[in-house]
Parts: sequence; structure tokens; C-alpha cells
Amino acid sequence: MFTNTYLPHVGGVARSVSCFKRDLRKMGHRVLIMAPVYTDAGEQKTDDKESDVVRLPAIQNFSGSDFSVRIPLPLIVSEKMNAFAPDIIHSHHPFLLGDTAMRMARKCNLPLVFTHHTLYERYTHYTPVDSPAMKRFVIELATRYANHCDHVIAPSESIRHLIRDRGVDAPVTVIPTGVDPDFFAAGGGELFRQRHGIATNTFVLGHIGRLAPEKNLEYLAGAAAIFLKKHRGSVFVVAGEGPSNDAIRRICEHEGVQKQLIMTGALTGSHLADAYDAFDLFVFASKTETQGMVLTEAMAAGVPVIALDASGAREVVIDKKNGRLLDGNTSAEQFAQILSEVYRDTGTLEEWNSGVKETAAHFSRAKSAKTLEHLYQITLQAFPGRNMSRDKEIMGWDNLLKALEIEWGLLVEKARAVITVGTSDSKNIGADEADPEGQGPPC
Repeated sequence: MFTNTYLPHVGGVARSVSCFKRDLRKMGHRVLIMAPVYTDAGEQKTDDKESDVVRLPAIQNFSGSDFSVRIPLPLIVSEKMNAFAPDIIHSHHPFLLGDTAMRMARKCNLPLVFTHHTLYERYTHYTPVDSPAMKRFVIELATRYANHCDHVIAPSESIRHLIRDRGVDAPVTVIPTGVDPDFFAAGGGELFRQRHGIATNTFVLGHIGRLAPEKNLEYLAGAAAIFLKKHRGSVFVVAGEGPSNDAIRRICEHEGVQKQLIMTGALTGSHLADAYDAFDLFVFASKTETQGMVLTEAMAAGVPVIALDASGAREVVIDKKNGRLLDGNTSAEQFAQILSEVYRDTGTLEEWNSGVKETAAHFSRAKSAKTLEHLYQITLQAFPGRNMSRDKEIMGWDNLLKALEIEWGLLVEKARAVITVGTSDSKNIGADEADPEGQGPPC
């Protein structure tokens, strides 16, 4: 498996790769991970044997995102691949190591599977040039990459339909990242409450995830703050780390509910399960998800979810059965009102209990891993082997990268020109975030 993000990085892709890796090994398969080395990972531990994880140097996340500049193919990749002798290659990004995965698949004459984890166009604010043209740039790259693969995995039906509409014609199968119901059901919510000074009878709103602008967290914090002002005995627990940390605190301070806000930082292992178990409601407002991993984890812990209707959430939340799925245009005030209605009617949470458990069982890790194993098997059976058309695929991919690199250069030069004449029209080109260091395209 080739991935730009992996443990100890905290994020959905890293967790997905880690879960599938462990489950496939339990089923008797060998798995090798090709992932970045993190400069700050010395104090952090993972559950991996390093012999099964090839850490590639000089690969860092671009401004905290999955975007990275391209690097030459390290010799260590070829050496490790030859020694491992895989049957199939699985790429988790179309950029950087995704490019490496494709080249190794063609070099070793192996089938290539790609999981379309992310709606990359919704993360272009992390790149030097954020504009409509940049969004088209990454959509085109991800789509063309998918069409060079033997099979594509979509984490949800919403994403399968979306990438089909965008022109992906490779075989597509929906496989969500599963959860371990037994693990999350065993969380110690009371222990978590004791650690953070939360009384047993206190109503707890909870949110877990990476704290980043694309997660719509300022909206969520605003809605939570409105609720907290009406219900002073309640608290809002936020577990995670990221650039939106300060914004959440600032909003709660502005509304005078900062004493009802508890921010724990990133949680893993049993501490994560304990946090979920301490929640009365899990709240979620992101509109950029490809799958709702934290939503299924919450339900595995027996916690209903209040979320906005968007990809990822709509596959998990069934309105009034295991929570509430609210219209995407719901205001923060309306969101808070729904929270108040649930708070006042304790019977509602009890009614949702059976639906929550059914959802968790549907998204079990064992089920997802079995589906992935079957996909690998049918992909291997259908693999045509080496032929002239497949040899030309890398040439076609190289031509695409060259064309996109030219487009990237034009975008950057346009941004610099805007800065030179002193305009502030960042709406179209994001000139204030142009590429002064001459970074290359994120591929």
C-alpha cells in the first residue's frame, strides 16, 4: 500500500490504511506500507513493526494537508518491492506516492487499485494558488489517475456517483472503512468524565476529528455555543488537533461559554473509545467527507449523531432513526434548536439506540476487510498482464503530468503578476498565497 499519510499522522486516510492493514494480516495476508517519515515522529509511537513499513525520506504534508510536491523515485522502493514480491499494489493518493505506486505497478507488471479517499478540490486552500482553475486542476488529475488504475474504491455511494459523473470509467466498488464495534462499545465514558472534571449527569456534546477549516468547525462551534448558552449545565468536548483550534476557542469565548468547552487534543486507543462513550450526542457539520468514519465510530459506542446532509454523513445517519440528518443549509441557530429539542426529550435518545447499533454492525471492519479481499481477488483474475496498451499508459500519464505542470506554472505566474501590480483580487487566484519559493505542482 502506498500512502502520503500514515501513523502517527492523525487523519481519516491514515486510520483507514492502518485498519485495513491490520485486518488483512489477521486474514493471513502480507501487507507492506510505503509511507512518509515524519520529522516529529520521534516521540510518537505506532502499532506497526517497522519492517512492514517503509519510511520514505523528505516527504512532508503540504501545510498540514495531503498535498505534497513530487520527488524522484527512491531506490529503496524498488529494493523493498523486489524483496517483498507483492501480488497487487494499492494506492491511496493520486499525488506523490500515488505516482510512485503507478510506476511500480507498471514496472512489476502488477494490477493497481486506487482508493479515492478525498475530494481534493475542497482542500486547495492548502496550496499556494487557490482558485477555480486550481480546483479543476486537481479534479482532472485525480480523475485521470483513477482511469489509469485497474480498480477504484469509493468509500461511499455518494463518492461513487460523483467520480462516475466526473468521467471515471474504471471499475468502481464501494468499500467504507469499517469500525470495530466491540472496541468502541467497551469505552469507559465515566473514566473520561472523571479525567476532565465532568459530572455523571452532565449533558455532553462531542466532536472528534482533525480540526481544520474544511471541516466547517466554525459553524459547528457557533451552533454548540448557542446551545451551551441556553443549557449552562452542558459541555462541548472537542477531541483533535489542527489549525481551527484557536477559532473554536475564540467563538466560545465570544459567546461567553468558554468554561463549558473542553478541548482534549488528539486521542488514540482506549482514550478515544472512552471519549466516545462519554458523549450524549455526537455533532458533525463537515461537507467535505468521502465517508463518515467518526460517525460510525460514535454509533459503535452507542452515541447518536446530529449532522448536516452531505457526502459521508448521508450514508451513515438515518434521520430520526439513529440521529438527525439536517439540511445542508441549516443555520447555526436551527442546528442549536435541534440540539435543544433532543436535550429536552430524553426518550428520543433511547428510541435511537437500536438504530445506532444496527448502523455500527453494518459498517463493521470485518465486513469491509472481507469485501476488500474479494476485490483484490477479482482484480487479479481480471488483470490482463503486460501488453502494449498498458506500456503506453505510463507515457500517457507522463504526458498528463507535463500538461498539468505547465498549467500549474501558468497559475503561479498569474498569481505573481497580480501581486506585482498590487491588486487584492484573491477571490479568483488566491494571490496572497502564491508560490514565492517556487514549489512545483502537488503531484
